[in-house]
Amino acid sequence: MPKQPPQTSLTDSDEALALLDDLVSRARSRGADAADALLVNGVTLSVAQRLGRPEKLERAEGSDLGLRVLLGHKQAIASSNDWTADSLDELVERALAMAAAVPDDPHCGLADAEEVFAGPLVDPDICDDTEPDAATLTARAKACEDAARGVDGVTNSEGAEASWSLTDIALLASNGFAGSYAMSRHGIGTAVVAGEGGAMERDYEFSSAVFMSDLDDPAEVGERAGVRAVSRIGARKPGTAKVPVVYDPRVANSLVGHLASAINGTAIARGTSFLKDSMGTQVFGEGVGIVDNPHRTRGLRSKPFDAEGMANPPLELVESGVLKSWVLDLRTARQLNLKTTGRAARGVSSPPSPSVTNLFMKSGNVTPHELIKDIGNGFYVVELIGFGVNMITGDYSRGAAGFWIENGEVTYPVSEVTIAGNLKDMFRNLRPANDLEFRYGTNAPTIRVDGMTVAGA
Repeated sequence: MPKQPPQTSLTDSDEALALLDDLVSRARSRGADAADALLVNGVTLSVAQRLGRPEKLERAEGSDLGLRVLLGHKQAIASSNDWTADSLDELVERALAMAAAVPDDPHCGLADAEEVFAGPLVDPDICDDTEPDAATLTARAKACEDAARGVDGVTNSEGAEASWSLTDIALLASNGFAGSYAMSRHGIGTAVVAGEGGAMERDYEFSSAVFMSDLDDPAEVGERAGVRAVSRIGARKPGTAKVPVVYDPRVANSLVGHLASAINGTAIARGTSFLKDSMGTQVFGEGVGIVDNPHRTRGLRSKPFDAEGMANPPLELVESGVLKSWVLDLRTARQLNLKTTGRAARGVSSPPSPSVTNLFMKSGNVTPHELIKDIGNGFYVVELIGFGVNMITGDYSRGAAGFWIENGEVTYPVSEVTIAGNLKDMFRNLRPANDLEFRYGTNAPTIRVDGMTVAGA
């Protein structure tokens, strides 16, 4: 049965902030002009089985502390998992010595005191206070794999895994910011094989949620994996053609991810994005909207503030097809003479950098069936392979598998083909369906892109 997590497994938030305050004070007293410190403390539990037999039972607990110090326009970061007084002193001295040795970076630095997020903190409801035990996770994995293997036509299994994690994050800076939050995650997934010999096909399914109550039923997850694998038996290659390509939601989110990479402040500041000159222009069709929302309730990437202690309100990146904003942290905003969009992310041993959170494309106004009903010949994609995307030019070429579309209907399975185009053209010729669901960190509805090349037989 689920139980309350042990109070000793994670650091109390007041204690964590007191520790960070002491560390930043040590750095300032030894000559740092500014400093911030990040604590990440977590516990994970996972089990796996294959063909009905247990394969893994792992529990891991870890605590990591990172200190960033600034000497003028020089910065350095040092990290440790030893919090004794002598070790903290050593951490400070090491960080200061590193900062003194690195070249100036005119764009680095903390926010001014009047810029930091003063609250009140948004509560995105991202921490489940129940911890499943190993027996509960084992039962989930068993139910998932058993259901997948029970689908007629499934011949083998790559296994099933169930997991849980709880993570505390605390951040404190010499500019006056101090904040902390906790987040949990429950997961279940499996991958199975259908068919025999040279006709074997593989597919998978998984579910991930902040709260255990929101996790998909393990048996349903397994059954979906089995049905998907069996549906791909007998795959063949169509002839090479220029046709509409329809992306299933579980791969459509990759297109939204490519946009996020193209409008990331680091790429824009370096001039290495095919969208570097596109701010304020029509990048998508008029009906397309894309939003990044760090405050979505129970979102897989939700958080109440960013990794520099800045407010992180929901952000309209694309509105009516027009590009409205870059994804910026403090450093890239300074490079571009703009204001941060509150999208900094970091680990304990790395400086902040811009990153999206709960990113999604808004639903369109047609059903998936309406989206494909006028397609004479086309390709419905359910899996993408490799990463053949040039973010400087927008050229796009990826291996794919899925199903051929004939006369508006999904027909025979397809594998070992390549789909190609250019992201600028793909974005302009993109149409979303109305079936958006929030299942991943980045989400999208079914998407149709006209005029792509499918290279097959």
